Amino acid sequence: MYASDITAHIFNMFTGIVESIGIVSRLVQHDESSSGGGGTSLTISNCADVLVDANLGDSISINGTCLTVTEFSKDEFKVGVSPETLRRTNLGSLKEGSGVNLERAVSASTRMGGHFVQGHVDTIAVIAETRQDGNAITFRLQPRDKSVLRYIVEKGYVTLDGASLTVTAVDDEQGWWEIMMIAYTQEKVVMGNKKKGDDVNVEVDMVGKYVEKSVAAYFEGGNSSGGAMLEKMVGRLVEEKLKSVGK
Repeated sequence: MYASDITAHIFNMFTGIVESIGIVSRLVQHDESSSGGGGTSLTISNCADVLVDANLGDSISINGTCLTVTEFSKDEFKVGVSPETLRRTNLGSLKEGSGVNLERAVSASTRMGGHFVQGHVDTIAVIAETRQDGNAITFRLQPRDKSVLRYIVEKGYVTLDGASLTVTAVDDEQGWWEIMMIAYTQEKVVMGNKKKGDDVNVEVDMVGKYVEKSVAAYFEGGNSSGGAMLEKMVGRLVEEKLKSVGK
C-alpha cells in the first residue's frame, strides 16, 4: 500500500492467515474511472467467501498489499492500484488468470492465528532456491532491499505475499533467509506453486521496527546508563560467540 492507497487503511490490520486464493479475472492498465483511480484496476474473482460481509471501501489484502474495494458482487470485487504500489510490489507482474492471496482486515471477533500485519509491503524478494524436504519445501529468499534483513530473525515472523510464515534460517552476510512450507500451507497460498526466480511481496514484523526505534531513541537521548548497558550487551554476545567457537 502506498500513496493514494493510504487514506482508507490507516487503522486496518491483518493476521497473515490467508483466507482464500482469488483469481485475477480482469486487469485494466491506466484505468481512469473512479474505481481505477488512474492506475491499474484489478478484478478478483472466485472469492465469494471473503465478500460475505463486504462493503464498499472495505480493505482486503491482495498478496499482502492493503487495497480498497471499489466495486463488488457476490463472488468478485474490484480494486484500483496506484502506479507507486505497482512499482513497489509484485502486483505489477500480475496477469489475467494469476492467483492471489486474499485476507479481509481483522474485526473485533477475529482470532489472531498469525501475527500483526499492516499490509504495507517493505520490499520484493526473489526466490533464490527451493529444496524438497519430504512433503515440505524450503524456500530461500533474497530481498531487493537488503536493509530489511536486520528485522529478519530465526524463528521470527515474516509476511510473504500476505502469508505469515516462520523464518528457519538467516544469513545476513550473504543476504538471504529461508522459510519451510508444509504440504497443507502449499495448497492454501500462492507461494506454494512459485519457483526459483519468482518474486514475492515482503512485510517484516513491525515489532522489530518499533524496538529498533525505541532503542535508538534511548541511546540518543543522553541517558548516562545507556553506554554501560550497551557494553554489557556486547560483552555477553562476544562471550556467547567465543563459547560456540570453542565447541
